[in-house]
Amino acid sequence: MAVGTKELTVEKLAEMDSAALAEALRSSKEELFNLRFQSATGQLESSSRLKDIKRDIARIYTVVRERELGIRENVDAAADSSDSADEQNEKKTED
Repeated sequence: MAVGTKELTVEKLAEMDSAALAEALRSSKEELFNLRFQSATGQLESSSRLKDIKRDIARIYTVVRERELGIRENVDAAADSSDSADEQNEKKTED
């Protein structure tokens, strides 16, 4: 998934697990650092990329915070709960 593009929407971020979100955040921050460095040295070709990357970082932080507050369901927990629900259904059918 490309950072700083229209592909990185809140819906797609919400589908990602915590590890993938952390990796996306790390790569976004790294790219922002590189863009700021290019800006300081006068080598930046597109200043709008800075704005796009900052927005992506804000989107990632928003999804992480919503998960912490329970506003948005955590994908990791949802996978675990669906597995345990399947196991419980199997136990009921065996009895």
